[in-house]
Amino acid sequence: EVQLVASGGGLVQPGGSLKLSCAASGSSFSTNDMMWVRQAPGKRPEWVSGINDAGTNQYYRESVKGRFTISRDNAKNTLFLEMNSLKPEDTAVYYCAVGDVYCRDDCPEGQGTQVTVSS
Repeated sequence: EVQLVASGGGLVQPGGSLKLSCAASGSSFSTNDMMWVRQAPGKRPEWVSGINDAGTNQYYRESVKGRFTISRDNAKNTLFLEMNSLKPEDTAVYYCAVGDVYCRDDCPEGQGTQVTVSS
């Protein structure tokens, strides 16, 4: 079983940037698709972005296209999410999930890192 720990969140002003990391334990990271999910207070988990096992295909929800970039380093068992031009509506707990590039109504819950976009 892969254990995941997200980090890199914080408080940032609108228009600012953050880069999140997700460190994975176990030897199966490089053979698994991965995704980032976020959950705002009182809301259901929401898919943000996904990447295939080789890192060659990336997918984004419409509201973050052109602002967020997902990537991975399979040698270091780490998933990344670079977030630019942040907006208040991006405020949420962000976490990574293993096994697929996309979720809709079945997005998993998880522990992650808080991102707060506020002036």
